[in-house]
Amino acid sequence: MNEEMSKDLYERAVKHMPGGVNSPVRAYKAVDRVPRFIASAKGDRITDVDGNEMIDYICSWGPGILGHAHDRVIAKVKEAAEAGLTYGAPTKREVEMAELIYELIPTMEVSRLVSSGTEAVMSAIRVARGYTGRDKIIKFRGCYHGHSDGLLVKAGSAALTTSVPDSAGVPADYTKNTLVAEYNDCDSVKELFDNNKDEIAAVIVEPVAANMGVVLPRHGFLEFLRDITKENGSLLIFDEVITGFRLSIGGAQEYFNIKPDLTTLGKIVGGGMPVGAYGGRADIMRMVSPDGPVYQAGTLSGNPIATAAGLETLRILRDNKDIYDRLETKTKRIADSVRKCGAGRVSVNQIGSLMSIFFTPDAVEDYDSAVKSDTKKYAEYFGHMLDNGIYIAPSQFEAMFVSDAHTNEDINRTIEVMEDFFRK
Repeated sequence: MNEEMSKDLYERAVKHMPGGVNSPVRAYKAVDRVPRFIASAKGDRITDVDGNEMIDYICSWGPGILGHAHDRVIAKVKEAAEAGLTYGAPTKREVEMAELIYELIPTMEVSRLVSSGTEAVMSAIRVARGYTGRDKIIKFRGCYHGHSDGLLVKAGSAALTTSVPDSAGVPADYTKNTLVAEYNDCDSVKELFDNNKDEIAAVIVEPVAANMGVVLPRHGFLEFLRDITKENGSLLIFDEVITGFRLSIGGAQEYFNIKPDLTTLGKIVGGGMPVGAYGGRADIMRMVSPDGPVYQAGTLSGNPIATAAGLETLRILRDNKDIYDRLETKTKRIADSVRKCGAGRVSVNQIGSLMSIFFTPDAVEDYDSAVKSDTKKYAEYFGHMLDNGIYIAPSQFEAMFVSDAHTNEDINRTIEVMEDFFRK
């Protein structure tokens, strides 16, 4: 594959952009390649500036569940754009979006639109603190909830009692109220509650972790979180920025039949446009200004173009629920094939249309087991896939996304390329 134009653009980009990119993983640092600069995408194919067409399993990191540039979604966006790009005022589509979110995710009785998943999570935590009158929250090691200061933390030397910033520029005072537990470890959560009696406002969790690679919750783990938060007067926040509308039309909470107090959404809810949302029980969300004392605002929140894309995407998913069966079937085919051809060398986690291949023979159930993966081997695998026209995440610790646009022929080709790698 030719990559001369991508190389040229990257050389220009690094002069005026940190790492030459606007989000770190795009720099391909973990796989030691030149990042591909994309020119266009349609269906399940993405084409770079050098004209290389690839089968895409990044899907813009999740939003592209229908595939790129779905005709119905694009038509709605064009129609909305003709009427103006932004008003900074209420629109009918915002009301329709709030109603549709409630229809699909009934725990989100009242919701507010924002412009990103990071903003949604940051706001939901503020609401949880305002509602409970408590300051501390619990998150899980390996779960990512956006780049707001209070959530960029890692466990400190006393792993279950202190937290330290995971990024330069974040004062320790911003993270002192963020406690870190171990994903899939109920005892670590219980210990934090025992040591911080009546101080914990909320537990926030990715119901299926998808930012240390895809890691599934153990049986009973999410139920435990629901029970312990209720027992302690704390709120349970599901970060469904990735799982929302992807595992099912009602998200992970429908899939696992767990009802959180607050939910955050992103990616699919915007249909490819920059949208986030947070919401939950009416009594909690009425704390948000102008109804209550918790302040949050945004000039572009509820943007008419973004809501047009999001509404049409959600309506397509709602009216064609067989999409989820197709996604499961296609993704499982890939996962089963890799388990067979990579037996003894990889561990594969898959649920719905999410999957990860970890280059470790051991089961991956938490952060510690995930980071045992051979990242150099993954880089070799990434290069093989890229050079054979398969576009996957340039990091061991990201998810693989399958869309409804992927055909059986595309799945067959993907499996063929994967099997070729493991035959080496």
